[in-house]
Amino acid sequence: MAMEEETALVVGSSSPTHTLNHKRDIHVLSWAFLLIFLAYGAVQNLESTINTEGDLGTISLGILYVSFAVFSVVASLVVRNLGTKNALILGSTGYWLFIAANLVPTWYTMVPASLFLGFASSIIWVGQGTYLTSTAHSHANDHELHEGAVIGKFNGEFWGMFACHQLVGNLITLALLRDGKGGKTTGTTFLFVMFLCSSTIGSILMCFLSKRNDKEGELQDSSATFSSAVVSLLKTILALLLDIRILLVIPLLAYSGLQQAFVWAEYTKYLIKPTLGERGVGGAMAVYGVFDAICSVAAGRLTSGLSSITLIVSLGAFIQAIVLCLLLLNYSISGGLLGTLYLLLIGGMWGIGDGVLNTQLSAFLGILFKHDLEGAFAQLKLWQSISIAVVYFLSSYISFQTMVVIMLAALCISVAGFLFLTLQMEKVFSRRAS
Repeated sequence: MAMEEETALVVGSSSPTHTLNHKRDIHVLSWAFLLIFLAYGAVQNLESTINTEGDLGTISLGILYVSFAVFSVVASLVVRNLGTKNALILGSTGYWLFIAANLVPTWYTMVPASLFLGFASSIIWVGQGTYLTSTAHSHANDHELHEGAVIGKFNGEFWGMFACHQLVGNLITLALLRDGKGGKTTGTTFLFVMFLCSSTIGSILMCFLSKRNDKEGELQDSSATFSSAVVSLLKTILALLLDIRILLVIPLLAYSGLQQAFVWAEYTKYLIKPTLGERGVGGAMAVYGVFDAICSVAAGRLTSGLSSITLIVSLGAFIQAIVLCLLLLNYSISGGLLGTLYLLLIGGMWGIGDGVLNTQLSAFLGILFKHDLEGAFAQLKLWQSISIAVVYFLSSYISFQTMVVIMLAALCISVAGFLFLTLQMEKVFSRRAS
């Protein structure tokens, strides 16, 4: 009897430990990504305005996202072999190297750094999606909570923290950069050194994450040859691509990348820089980040299942559609304070849409594809990176208005496919319930 009571006490006391571990890991993951991406995000926003010789900055970003797309095909296999924690640590090194390359920006430093960052990005993001969702599943199972609500809450916390990188990173940029003589910007070296320190701390934080499953860090069975691993990977990719659910959501995955690239490449270049100058880019992106962060946290907390995801995505898409229509009709307010506030409001509204897509797509994939998380998040990053690369390479050849038309058409097609899928899924769930 005494032994049973002692056992009960041990079992009972383990529950709070699990709670702290799961939540602690989400806190550590969120802070690590914030420190890494406040540095990288600010550097990325500056690429097209600082490294202008031979269009080095823009072309480097295009190469980065092409590399990202290519390596996304094999990212799930790499993450499975390395384990999510090791993949996150290795992936973080690519961002450090890219920032360091900007200290001596030449074709010989930027192109190799961009190629390696493409690989690093593919595994860090597949690792992030898999790690966060598996942590949410574990937390829900340990405490008998609703999986959809936990996934939504954890995604809300992560993406809310992540969106703050635009605010913090761009405020640092705004504080340290100065417009020098002859139109040159000064203070970039000190800025990049500061960002390297931030990225280093973020990478170190990754080491404090808990391992999430027994297979992490283990290589595949010795009997499994490289060719059999590749065959298995191809079968997994093909199986996913033959799944009608992923086919219907691919347009929205691609659009989520398009809308991110639009604010990085088009909004800053054609709307902010001509009006507010290079230093104004940091302030405008900070406003975008504030709205993105608030919306990410709010959307995450409101997520409870497919119905809530459908409603939240529809609202976010509607807000971005309003922005695109205003831009398409060339609606603007004359210069001065009102003109500046209007441009910042456009960025804020766009940030709301980005916050919605980040949290809801991650939660949606986590609910629908919980038996193949690596594959599902690899598809997310594959289509996002392809669409981002397309924007960077096309931006020099098409007008701003043409890009807005493409964005509006892509939004309508992607939302239509998503709504059709969610309606079909709701019907399936209703039949099972009855």
